[in-house]
Amino acid sequence: MKFIKKTDFIILLVLLVVCSSGWLFYQKEYGSKAAVAEIYYESELVETVDLTKGIDRRFSIPQNKHVIFHQYGDGSICFEESNCPDKICIKSGRLKTVGQSAACLPNRIVLKIVARDGGKTDGPDMVIG
Repeated sequence: MKFIKKTDFIILLVLLVVCSSGWLFYQKEYGSKAAVAEIYYESELVETVDLTKGIDRRFSIPQNKHVIFHQYGDGSICFEESNCPDKICIKSGRLKTVGQSAACLPNRIVLKIVARDGGKTDGPDMVIG
């Protein structure tokens, strides 16, 4: 009795191809776009950081000086220091790709990476009928 049948192998191969093509499509669409980091405090946008390569700095927002961000020269950003008890925001690491986000819930701060153009288009999102 075989553990893996020929059909199981074919199904796994098809799933691998589908997942790989989806990942490649995502990287092509969103991976290389110019990005900005949006920092929200209590659900309000308080700062937008241009993730231009070559800029390396540490900064905080005026609303909470205890949370320090680090913008790296490779175009990434992260939470570097925080006075929260669990430090999950720091453990989330560097954010670089459009769609990534991290949050420091005790301090009510959210860090999101979005496309520089904001993904806004003049056309409709969807047409039905």
